[in-house]
Amino acid sequence: MLNYLWAGMILVGILFGAFNGKMQDITNAALDSSKEAVTLCITMIGVMAFWTGMMEIASKAGIIRMASEKLRPLIRFLFPAIPKGHKAGEHIMTNFIANFLGLGWAATPAGLKAMEELAKLEDDRRRGAAPGPVRKKGIASNEMCTFLILNISSLQLIPVNVIAYRSQYGSVNPAAIVGAGIVATMVSTGVAIIFCKIMDRKRHG
Repeated sequence: MLNYLWAGMILVGILFGAFNGKMQDITNAALDSSKEAVTLCITMIGVMAFWTGMMEIASKAGIIRMASEKLRPLIRFLFPAIPKGHKAGEHIMTNFIANFLGLGWAATPAGLKAMEELAKLEDDRRRGAAPGPVRKKGIASNEMCTFLILNISSLQLIPVNVIAYRSQYGSVNPAAIVGAGIVATMVSTGVAIIFCKIMDRKRHG
């Protein structure tokens, strides 16, 4: 659907430029934007490589595991149906930590692994090998929905992506967005948690 939306917007822009004699401006804008996109990608690759490497080092050093242990009560509160010690919990915590630091790239692999483990948990429930409510095959579990919503709301302490973008485009103070980002993501995450808990109660009500 998004492909059609973007294609339609591009087509409308080209037609509008053609009818208004602005084709030269459109051509120049396309060439300038292409150059700018390449420059931005190079900048973001460096930032991504650095922070993804830091997350990998933290994982190998056991820091992520220690953080997961400390934050286990939070996981139990948010995902009470996940069995203690299940691999999904560790991947979820890794995803949360990466998002907390504003590292969306590093959070994605952990998020995919968490979803895979939650899918395996659902299969175990259907076979009677794990406790918890059983859903029909093809229907997302409560844990999957909760994780997806919290991942989207994404509480962030350091919005690395936005800071890098602001720096690339010449902001005088790229980190000025930090305070506003913390407040905005705290509100979005709080609303997400309340929504998930209300829906969970309705399902079990």
